[in-house]
Amino acid sequence: MRSTLFCGAVAGLGIMVIASSVTAQAPGSAEAKSDAIAASFSKMKSLSKEKFGVRKEKYLKVQSEPAVLRDPADYSGKYEVPDMKFGLDLSVSRDGTVTGPGYEPLGDDIVRTFTLRDGKIERAFLTATKVYAGGRTEPFEGAFMNRSTYQSPTDKGVTVFGFGTMGRAMNIGGLIIDKFFYQKLTLR
Repeated sequence: MRSTLFCGAVAGLGIMVIASSVTAQAPGSAEAKSDAIAASFSKMKSLSKEKFGVRKEKYLKVQSEPAVLRDPADYSGKYEVPDMKFGLDLSVSRDGTVTGPGYEPLGDDIVRTFTLRDGKIERAFLTATKVYAGGRTEPFEGAFMNRSTYQSPTDKGVTVFGFGTMGRAMNIGGLIIDKFFYQKLTLR
């Protein structure tokens, strides 16, 4: 059985390109932060296996880029993490001010709600404060992005618009997950 993995060089090159583009921007800028978050949602895997003269190949490329919209109000809408109990209902004004309710899982059948306070979008980067029912607060940030998935090197791909967050790790179904992609479901 022969196995070959072709992602190290491509991934290394991708990291170099991303690092050089981020360093060209101000390190704490909204643009640099949204680029870094979008890059964390990108990946590339290509695997070939040959067994008894039969060759099997697997390929997956996910490429995410910040989505800067001309009118911040266009970010308004409902967002959900597919197959998980995470959701946001964002109301965004033309000046980039953000409010809205959200929910996230605490356990298998327990969901807690929160509202976003002091929310602001700069370019594709959102910062806000989550306020839970008991008054406890937590910082919230992420980036709006277009996420394209390719199943082969010649695939035209499927692109989905949404919002990606990184942060506090959560145990969901026995998996530790620290980043979530909220897919946009509806327009306001």
